[in-house]
Amino acid sequence: MSPRAACRLETLGFTAVYDYTAGKADWLAAGLPTEGTATTTLRPGALARTDVPTCAPDETVAIARRRVAASGEDRCVVTFGGGVVLGVLDQSALAGDEDTPAVDAMRSGPATVRAHEDLHALVGRMRARDVAAILVTDPDGRLLGLLHRDDADAALAQAHQTGRQAR
Repeated sequence: MSPRAACRLETLGFTAVYDYTAGKADWLAAGLPTEGTATTTLRPGALARTDVPTCAPDETVAIARRRVAASGEDRCVVTFGGGVVLGVLDQSALAGDEDTPAVDAMRSGPATVRAHEDLHALVGRMRARDVAAILVTDPDGRLLGLLHRDDADAALAQAHQTGRQAR
């Protein structure tokens, strides 16, 4: 909305008013809250697990390995500068030399999706490529979570039974 409209809403007593200039699509892609019919639509961002183990580029594989073991996940996401995804330490990297910095052991440029993507299409792509989980990021590349295909399948099945929209 425009700054003028935001100011007007504030004068009417609304306390949570945002002047978001990037637009609705960017808002949805960032996984930000929505109202109305959009809140009933299943999206990857709503299903992504947010407790993904992360580490900084200069932290060691040993540190990442401990975080992964404590989490129950199978990877550690290497992030920098407010959570921007740089890479992933998968099982083979985590089994490497424990003194190696994450930046030297990570797989750079992992596949990511946006929080608002079509869930049916995404799950179809994940099945076709035999992908068990995928990172969900905002438009600036910051980590929002990890979407497991099993979680998405279960949510889609539940949505089908209840008639809920799934996009």
